[in-house]
Amino acid sequence: MSAERIFVHVKTSDPISEAGIVAALKSRGEIWITEEHQLTPKTVALIVSDEMDEDALRLLRTVRGKGLQQAVVVVSELDDAGLMVAVEAGVAGLVRRREATADRLVQVITSVQRGAGVVPPDLLGRLLKQVSQVQRQVLAPRGLRFNGLTDREGEVLKLVADGMDTREIAESLSYSERTVKNVLHDVTHRFHLRNRSHAVAYAIREGLI
Repeated sequence: MSAERIFVHVKTSDPISEAGIVAALKSRGEIWITEEHQLTPKTVALIVSDEMDEDALRLLRTVRGKGLQQAVVVVSELDDAGLMVAVEAGVAGLVRRREATADRLVQVITSVQRGAGVVPPDLLGRLLKQVSQVQRQVLAPRGLRFNGLTDREGEVLKLVADGMDTREIAESLSYSERTVKNVLHDVTHRFHLRNRSHAVAYAIREGLI
């Protein structure tokens, strides 16, 4: 039984680059190149640009506007700044143009379609270093984490998950009951949750606590 085809929509401001990418992928049986009228939410966008710059972001916004959430970007140049722009824009796969063989593109597209993220190996360490710096220098001094919760919010939700009521949480953390209530209100409001039980269920499901 043959593998299920992956639908791919190629988007670039350079027609020659688009033609080359499309020609390379059309020879692969596992890939189906789709036109704009054929797009579905499962389609993977393949964006080709010189750099991870405003042009690339414009192309990315265009495909997002058509309902495509998974995106692979092929760029000629990719430095640390471009890498962070891509991460912030929600790009799941990055490939340098000189490495963009048909085999490599299919490998990255397949990984992204399955929910994985792909970054050039030589940039992965630098990405992790930048993430660590942001956490240490920007978020931590403000009591924030990458998961969107403050340390205080994480502590309160963990105790709610343990079955404690407002008074018990306040005593355990040396907060006032009003502070605990305000923390829970802030969390439920920010994540559009119905109540504290919903907040705990959401936090556990999303790996926040």
